[in-house]
Amino acid sequence: MRSQGRSGVRLRRYASAIAVVIVGLIVIGFIADALVDWLWFSTIGYVDVFWVVLSAQTLLFFAVFAVSAGAIWLSGFVAHRYARSPFILPAGRASGSSSEGSGRPQFIAELADIAPRIPWLVSIAGAAVVIGLIIAASEIPSWDIALRFLHQVPVGERDPIFGKDIGFYLFSLPVYVALKNWLLRLLFCSAAVAGVIYGVRGDIALGPSAPGLSPAAAAHGSALLALFFLLKTWSYGLDRFLLLYGDNGVVVGAGYTDVHVELPALWLLMGLSVIASIGSWANMRWRGYRIPAVATLLVFGSSFVFALIFPALFQRFYVKPNELQLEAPFIQHTIALTRHAYGLEQIAVKPFAAEQRLSLAAIQANHATIDNIRLWDVQPLMDTYAQLQEIRTYYKFLAVDIDRYGLDTGYRQVMLSARELEPAMLPANAQTWVNLHLLFTHGSGIVMSPVTEKSTEGLPSLYLQDIPPVASGGPSIREPRLYFGEGHLEYVIVKGSVPEFDYPKGKDNAYTTYSGRDGIAIGGIALRTLFAWQFDDPNILLTGYVTDESRILLHRNIQDRVRTIAPFLSLDQDPYIVASGGRLFWMQDAYTVSRWFPYSQPGFGDGSNYIRNAVKVVIDAYDGTVGFYVSDPSDPIVRTYERIFPTLFKPLAAMPQDLQRHIRYPEDLFRIQAQLYRVYHMEAPEVFYNREDLWQFPRGLAGIDGGNAPDTPAAPMAPYYMIMRLPGEPRTEYVLMLPMVPSRRDNMIAWLAARCDPPEYGKLIVYAFPKEKLVYGPFQIEARIQQNTDISQQISLWNQMGSRVIRGHLLVVPIENSILYISPLYLRAASGQLPELKRVIAAYGDRVVMEETLGGALAALFKDTGPEAPPVSRGTADTRARDALAHYDRAIERLKAGDWSGFGSELDAMRPLLEGLGASAPEDRR
Repeated sequence: MRSQGRSGVRLRRYASAIAVVIVGLIVIGFIADALVDWLWFSTIGYVDVFWVVLSAQTLLFFAVFAVSAGAIWLSGFVAHRYARSPFILPAGRASGSSSEGSGRPQFIAELADIAPRIPWLVSIAGAAVVIGLIIAASEIPSWDIALRFLHQVPVGERDPIFGKDIGFYLFSLPVYVALKNWLLRLLFCSAAVAGVIYGVRGDIALGPSAPGLSPAAAAHGSALLALFFLLKTWSYGLDRFLLLYGDNGVVVGAGYTDVHVELPALWLLMGLSVIASIGSWANMRWRGYRIPAVATLLVFGSSFVFALIFPALFQRFYVKPNELQLEAPFIQHTIALTRHAYGLEQIAVKPFAAEQRLSLAAIQANHATIDNIRLWDVQPLMDTYAQLQEIRTYYKFLAVDIDRYGLDTGYRQVMLSARELEPAMLPANAQTWVNLHLLFTHGSGIVMSPVTEKSTEGLPSLYLQDIPPVASGGPSIREPRLYFGEGHLEYVIVKGSVPEFDYPKGKDNAYTTYSGRDGIAIGGIALRTLFAWQFDDPNILLTGYVTDESRILLHRNIQDRVRTIAPFLSLDQDPYIVASGGRLFWMQDAYTVSRWFPYSQPGFGDGSNYIRNAVKVVIDAYDGTVGFYVSDPSDPIVRTYERIFPTLFKPLAAMPQDLQRHIRYPEDLFRIQAQLYRVYHMEAPEVFYNREDLWQFPRGLAGIDGGNAPDTPAAPMAPYYMIMRLPGEPRTEYVLMLPMVPSRRDNMIAWLAARCDPPEYGKLIVYAFPKEKLVYGPFQIEARIQQNTDISQQISLWNQMGSRVIRGHLLVVPIENSILYISPLYLRAASGQLPELKRVIAAYGDRVVMEETLGGALAALFKDTGPEAPPVSRGTADTRARDALAHYDRAIERLKAGDWSGFGSELDAMRPLLEGLGASAPEDRR
């Protein structure tokens, strides 16, 4: 026995030591994380943000922990203090019967046997601390909604049912729901701890033959049940507001049944819960089963009948037969608030005549649009960039971005891609720690090409190329190094004793030393030890390449960098690279979103039903500087965050002017708005209810074999950027657009445009076609292309000759009040990876043509639409007609060659000849 006692003591000592080590490691890990974050936030100039977030998390954690642990300990202490009374057993059963006779499970009996040896107060306190820590840790992510609650701003608009400011739903209601859920968990844990103590002390009998509670356990349970019913009262009160997030298939939000049946039922359940709570408090004196049972049955039975069964029957047998009439006002609420939540109410609707009056003269007048029609699709261009410009295996183009620049050749739409370093592409034997973290530290430059031009071989014309970047019409780049990008970038150490690889240079390599402002100094042994612990990498501590000047660069993936600074912002999936002032910058669109906007249709996978592109983020690709610029100051959520983080945000006007010229309407937001607008452009409840005018995204074909294969999938058309002159506008501008077609039809009914250039940035317009006129949609044009025998035969011939035909995406190009359709066609060798732009397909009206160039396609498409010469008779008129025809033929040749200047000159020369013919015609007829 003595040996067993010593073994037990040693076992307890080992267990205690292990527990201390585990807790110590957790604490050290937490301190190390916090210290690294503090150092990093300090170096990038946002240490105030770090302290606000850390303070909020810490205060919330300790507040929740203190209340949770205190409540659980109090419940356990009360149970321990009063768990001394005998059982309340059925008549004829002795209170001192054995565990078998008492109905207690065997494990309870065994615990009761060892209970006298347990230090109860210590055990209760330990349980309270452990459970309190778990609960507090689970509430840490709520720091965001807590701060928004404390710093909320009013929205200035009210919901149509309760008349509360929308800010109540965005900022207060989430906190109330989270608080209610926490208190319910806390109450459950308190009851569980008390139940275990009463069970171990013999105050609870769980056997089927003799269930029973001691007076102390009954009183304690009654008190906890009373608190539960008080929480249920509050919960039912909150459920009134949660009705505004329901969905009955017709109304998103509170419908007729919700307002006229469920809302009164919730008021009734609140009253019943108060009565049940009072009864449970009273039962602390009587300590019987009847009052708790009746209270529980009263509340939950009434909830089942009045909040579940009766509303369902009312909806089915009263509302359904009269649904449109009864639900119309609530449908109107859904339409109005959904449109507001997504900014759809700001979309202007304008008519678009969809005329068939385009001519060569009209094409010339809109040459800025024609010059910027995108003939290069992203994937073929990325494949081409990879073959021509990756230079070395360790460089990689991760994405192709689309932007516009004011160049010597005019306002041009371009495609560009950053040449990023991909360490995983180094040879396996070269992926050493020194190479990955000290030597290969950055990418180099960008590639840029215009969207329309191509070489005679069908390759893109390059405005920027090579390493270091060589400008041939594009902007000059003085600092091409990319230490921060879109790739999976681990930490690197700069300013070490080993120089950094810069770029390959003939047989040798060029080297550089980082001179940017980013990075945490790790010259000291203490910080090297800290980061060796943090990254589980002893090489940081052991290497001899780190000097007193060395710095470590963290969070080099730009989206990870932005999320670390501002985790409360949602990020657009497509950041894009910008060349400005000789440097490279990343621009990242950021959104404020919420799941708590009343009466709004969820439009995201996570259930969010409100979005604003409230912030534009700029990241310097060289030194990692991050700037947050408020692009939508009317957004109440970003205004609230400005109160929380007063040093984080800047006004959009503070962004450098050249960078402001590159902001664009984000594609993710546009796609979400277009998806909702398909339905919510119908503002009349009757039309909305019947879905009479439901729209869809057009279908399109693109891919291998020219989209001619019978199993080629038809994917929804994606939005695309264009430089164009909107109808009725005086100048060309950058827009994001998407055609729309009616539901289950392929003819085009409208197109949606978002303006990207200041001062009209952010304005959305829908150009609606006349409903009595047929306008071909993209899928119908695709069908006509496939049915064109000349095009189909040519594609089949190429596919049989060892090449692979890749059909590019079809673009709908509005010009004046007409619609032009353009689609590129690429060829790629069956065994090659270099697509070449070989043909351009153009369609207008009933005509479809395919030529080698865009100019040639347009010339073929409009060859019969030039200015018509009047009949001529003799002499001077005949000479003028021949001269005009000669100028017209030369204009066509210039157009085919893409010489817009020569094309315009020939048209100008032709004009006076035609005017002379018109003036002489009456005289000739005399």
